[in-house]
Formats: sequence, structure tokens, C-alpha cells
Amino acid sequence: MNKRTKACAIPKEVKEKVYKRDNERCLICGRWVMPSLACAHFIGRAQGGLGIEENILTLCEGDHFMYDNGIIDREKYKQYFRDYLKSKYENWNEEDLVYDKWKGVFDADTNRT
Repeated sequence: MNKRTKACAIPKEVKEKVYKRDNERCLICGRWVMPSLACAHFIGRAQGGLGIEENILTLCEGDHFMYDNGIIDREKYKQYFRDYLKSKYENWNEEDLVYDKWKGVFDADTNRT
């Protein structure tokens, strides 16, 4: 498994924390969902969205499909999810949710990481 694939995968412990954070409910319709459904990326995997708590949402299967495929107003919900995540994480920053293969790599020119 390459580093990006691993970074974008959602570990079980992250799913469990997100599920509890979201009160076991879909953030769109409010229905109770199974714990395994705490798996929707705010920043999508295809865009390098990390599998970390700050980037994961609980959505029911139907709403997850509609959100991912643009069947519902994606921009409206993107703003709602952005505000929700900001309310849950004090230093939440959208830029920190994307895989960066160069992050933490030592730069010999500047002598820093």
C-alpha cells in the first residue's frame, strides 16, 4: 500500500471517535446509522483527503451517495460541514486535511522540515 493510500484510509479508531462525536447520526438527515458509516471524507480521497477525525463525517448510506455524486447541493452541505468541523476542533484548518507527500521532508536549502 502506498503512503497516500494509507494516509487517506480511515482507521477503525477514527471511525469510532467520529461516530461518537456525531452522536451516532447522519449529519444530513439525522437518522441513526451503524458505526461503520462514520466514513465520509470532507475533503474527498480523490483530492488527497486524509483519514483523520477532522476530515471524516457520519452520513447514512443514501446521503453519502448523494453527497459524493452531487445529487444534493454539495456546496451548501460543504459549508455546513466546514462550520460543524470548525465548531468541534479549535484549530481546524482545511489545508491540514490534504495529504502532502512533502510535509515533514527535510529541506537541505533551508535546514528545516
